[in-house]
Amino acid sequence: MELTAEQEAVRDVVHEFALEEIRPTALEADETETFPEDVWDGLADMDLTSLTVPEEYGGYDADPITYAIVNEEVAYGMLAVATALSVHCLATSCIATFADEEQKERWLPEMATGRLVGAFALSEPHAGSNPAEMTTEAVREGNEYVINGDKQWITNGQRAGVIVLFAKTDRGDPSTVTQFLVPADADGLTVGEKEDKLGLRASDTTGLHFDDVRIPAENRLTEEGRGLSAAFEILTGGRIAIAAQSVGLAQSALDEAIAYSQEREQFDQPIGDIQSIRHKLAEMSTRIEASRLLTREAARKRAAKEGDAAMIASMAKYFASESAMFVTNESVQVHGGYGYVTEGEVERLYRDAKITEIYEGTTEIQKKIIARHLLE
Repeated sequence: MELTAEQEAVRDVVHEFALEEIRPTALEADETETFPEDVWDGLADMDLTSLTVPEEYGGYDADPITYAIVNEEVAYGMLAVATALSVHCLATSCIATFADEEQKERWLPEMATGRLVGAFALSEPHAGSNPAEMTTEAVREGNEYVINGDKQWITNGQRAGVIVLFAKTDRGDPSTVTQFLVPADADGLTVGEKEDKLGLRASDTTGLHFDDVRIPAENRLTEEGRGLSAAFEILTGGRIAIAAQSVGLAQSALDEAIAYSQEREQFDQPIGDIQSIRHKLAEMSTRIEASRLLTREAARKRAAKEGDAAMIASMAKYFASESAMFVTNESVQVHGGYGYVTEGEVERLYRDAKITEIYEGTTEIQKKIIARHLLE
């Protein structure tokens, strides 16, 4: 797919930022489990924290293809940063799409600057792949809603200033799921400790506990009962972002493997001259390019509002994430013992890749969505 001149320029600028500003922080951020706030400030300076904010509220208002390109290149630097950015953009997308004018004016300008970070609270300890089973409840009392319940796997949990929360107005009725905007400093809201994760260790992933949290009724983001359909609409864009991130991560692993195969010698020759290694690189590159093309096609269909956009987005997320796992595994294999130690890049990339098959809809959920589109 041919990019416009503007899209190519964005790709080149963000790729340079990833190489010069994000990648050098990655190993330390992963080891210390610390999010690189200086990198976040750099993203904000480039207007990337406003990607899904309309221009009238100070945003970039990126088209879906540009959004995918940015996610790919940021993930080339570090997946944890790309994940934090895409979740922030999920939150701004929800507000931009479903909020009334007063809500947009209140929240979006500061979120566009990156000073107010967004979180997206859908999953729960016992309701991940099936959010209709959520038990978090928001009960109307006069001009307020009172929220009780727990959320799990919340990216930006400790960094967020505002949370897009999904809760039922009637705990026993799945059709009552509704979106709300909850300030992170609300009384009764407790942010849990960071999860100790296999990968994505620089990203703060926490639980949220709501104990009689009161918010004004005007903080309801969607009509009561429209929350799940709104979530699924927004998650189509989110899955394209994860597909793009998978491509960027895989490209980073391939580039590491190519460089190593040209430097490392065995049997009096660079290992890149050995046919088995060359075949690995060829398959890795092919899977990446196929994933990139499928991801950009999904973005194009979303921009054009074509009827099968959600199915193609699920195909892209499924195929690109599994390709990321394949490519990072092969990159470790090309590096041999050096790929297994923590002082190198590919060990981190391998650990990070696994989450792309899980969050924002597991591989199994993506297959279910694809099959439903084909058969129903």
